[in-house]
Amino acid sequence: MDRKIRVLIAKPGLDGHDRGALVIAQALRDHGMEVIYTGLRQSPGQIAQAAIQEDVDVIGLSSLSGAHRTLFPKVISALKEQNAEDIPVIGGGVIPYEDIPYLEEQGIQKVFTPGTPTEVIAQYIKQLVDPSASDVTEPPEKIAHIGIAVKNIDDVMSFYHDLLGLKLKGFEEVPSEGVKVAFFEIGETSIELLEPLNEESPIHKYIEKRGEGIHHIALEVKDIEDRLKHYKDQDVPLIHETPKDGAHNSKIAFLHPKAANGVLYELCEHKEE
Repeated sequence: MDRKIRVLIAKPGLDGHDRGALVIAQALRDHGMEVIYTGLRQSPGQIAQAAIQEDVDVIGLSSLSGAHRTLFPKVISALKEQNAEDIPVIGGGVIPYEDIPYLEEQGIQKVFTPGTPTEVIAQYIKQLVDPSASDVTEPPEKIAHIGIAVKNIDDVMSFYHDLLGLKLKGFEEVPSEGVKVAFFEIGETSIELLEPLNEESPIHKYIEKRGEGIHHIALEVKDIEDRLKHYKDQDVPLIHETPKDGAHNSKIAFLHPKAANGVLYELCEHKEE
């Protein structure tokens, strides 16, 4: 968009600590946004009125006092009373994860928890104001499959096919990863058995180090190249910075396990036939 995004940063209630709010305000300015900070101890009505007078695009609420369940919804109500409910509201501060669904049900667009990179917040605001700018921050569409490392597919086929009764969709060799894959359908996703084709295969090395078992979780995404660039810009550790050829006419890339507390995630983009 041609003009600068205008953001109102506010601290409702009696919370007297605003260091975090000031850090966010400066970070958003560094991203080229105009930021209006209302100061401490603002009432929901005052915040709504300031947002209207300043003609802002987004309101960002910060709370460290534990009163977010009461105060954040009151800001939404105050906006509705002044016919300004079209101004999106996001939140942050010390907010327990279990409170996030409630706040989103009350109209808060998104809640950011401590430790969220300011880059993520800025990118979310940009997309919130201009949805056509990017769809990278949209969550993955589904779990594409769960990959299970095995020494020999034939040795374990009976468990999945006969005992569990899963439908076998077929086999495929993926030279780029040095694996033979058996696909079992389960609901909207699948289980993939991964057998190494040679000692250079990552699956062979994984089994040698950790034994057989769950190797990775694959997430279906749109535009994998843009998503990888987005993650790289946010310093997310990546194994692959560009996509590789995967099974079923797909493009794949792996995030580094240290990005997700030891879990290996694969991104998949399946091209339409």
